[in-house]
Amino acid sequence: MSKLLTIIVPCYNEEESLPFFHQRILQVAVQLKVKYQLEMECLFIDDGSTDTTLTLLRRFAQESPQMKYVSFSRNFGKEAAIYADLEHSKGDYVAMLDADLQDPPELLEEMYRLILSGEYDCVATRRVTRKGEPPIRSFFARLFYRLMNKISQVDMVDGARDYRLMTRQMVDSILSLKEYSRFSKGIFGWVGYRTKWLEYENVERVAGETKWSFWKLFRYSIDGIVAFSTFPLDLAAIFGVLFCIAAFIYLIVLFVRTLAFGNPVSGYPSLMCVILFLGGIQLLTIGILGKYLAKTYLETKRRPIYIAKETATEQNENDGQADHS
Repeated sequence: MSKLLTIIVPCYNEEESLPFFHQRILQVAVQLKVKYQLEMECLFIDDGSTDTTLTLLRRFAQESPQMKYVSFSRNFGKEAAIYADLEHSKGDYVAMLDADLQDPPELLEEMYRLILSGEYDCVATRRVTRKGEPPIRSFFARLFYRLMNKISQVDMVDGARDYRLMTRQMVDSILSLKEYSRFSKGIFGWVGYRTKWLEYENVERVAGETKWSFWKLFRYSIDGIVAFSTFPLDLAAIFGVLFCIAAFIYLIVLFVRTLAFGNPVSGYPSLMCVILFLGGIQLLTIGILGKYLAKTYLETKRRPIYIAKETATEQNENDGQADHS
C-alpha cells in the first residue's frame, strides 16, 4: 500500500512566487512517486492575502486534485497558518516549506529517504550561511538562538528553518498543543522526537519580498522567549534583590559619611541619575510581568486559532474553524 505525503505551504501575498513553486513541487512529486511509490498532496494556506494568491490557489485546485487550499477570513499570522496546515493534513508524512523557494523542494527526496530508515521521526533543515541577509539581522538572529538555548529547555538549532519532514505521530503530538500564542520553532523542539538535521546554503527568494521586517522578527523573538522560558521573570526578581542590597549598602555609606563629615547632601545630578535608573528598571520589570499576563489573558479568551472562510480539501470541517478547547 502506497504512503501519502502532505506538503503544507503557508502563503501570504505570494502571487509572484507561487507559479515557480507550483512547477517545482510537481516535478518533485513525480520523482517521489516513481522512486518510492509515494503519493503526494499539496495543502496551501492563504493567510488573508490581499493580492491574487487565492485566485492562483483556486486555479491550482481546479487543475489537479493533488492541490488543496484553505483560505482564512483575514490575516492570522504564520503560526496560525502552520497550525491550520497541520490540522488539515492527512498524510502518513507531513512536510512543511515556504512558497518563496528558500526551502528547496528537491531536498524532500533525501529527507524521505532518511525518515524511511526508521532512525528518525523528523528530518529538519538549517542554513549554514545567511548570505543575502543584512548583517545586523544575522547578528540578532544568532544572538536569539544562543539566548534561547541558555534560558529555556527547548533545543533550538542556529539557522533552523521551518522546512522539515515529520511522521504522523509527531504531527499529532504538535496538534495536541492547543495554545493560542504559538511559537512553532519552540514547539518542534518541545515535543521531542528524534531529529536529523540537514545543512544547506542559504537560498534567496525566487520572487517577491519578505514579509518579515526587523521589528516583526524582534516581536516574534520576544513571543518565543515568553512562550518557552520564565527567565525574564527570574531576571526581574534578581534585579529587585540586587537593588535592595545596593540601597542598603548606600544607606550605610551615607550614614557613616554623615557621622564622619557632617555632609548628608549627595548632589542633585547623582540623585536624579539614580532615580531615573531605578525608574527604568521598575518599568522594565512591570513590562515583563505585563507580557506574561497578556499571554495568559489571550489564552483564557479561548478564541479559535484561525477562521477559515473558504476551503478546497477532502476533510472540510463543519464551520471551518479550528477547535481551541
